[in-house]
Amino acid sequence: MSGPLAMLLGMEEDMDVVAQVAAGDAVVDSALVTRPDVAVLDVELPGLSGLDAAALLRDEVPGCRVLVMTTFARPGALRRALEAGAAGFVVKDAPVAELADSIRRVLRGETVVDPALAAAESGAT
Repeated sequence: MSGPLAMLLGMEEDMDVVAQVAAGDAVVDSALVTRPDVAVLDVELPGLSGLDAAALLRDEVPGCRVLVMTTFARPGALRRALEAGAAGFVVKDAPVAELADSIRRVLRGETVVDPALAAAESGAT
């Protein structure tokens, strides 16, 4: 998650951004220390991808739910995200209010998938 996005989410009354990492390799170590309720991961992280980091979080920090963000739909990305244990898959450039709502929904135990990403995935299979 980028600095500006983290700052905007931190302005939400019911959200605290507890960590930001620059690479996928640092996600699990950071989550083990900060114990977030929800991790928001970009698919395109340097080092370990967001999808690979999501799978590691599922195993290493099982109480942490994962919301994966992407700039555009790549064939198979939604399927891989869900297989990795992600509870959500959304577009990165959605309005902050929509992203915050997605985080809240994931925290409540819902599965959140952006309709455009779902349609792109079903068209690719």
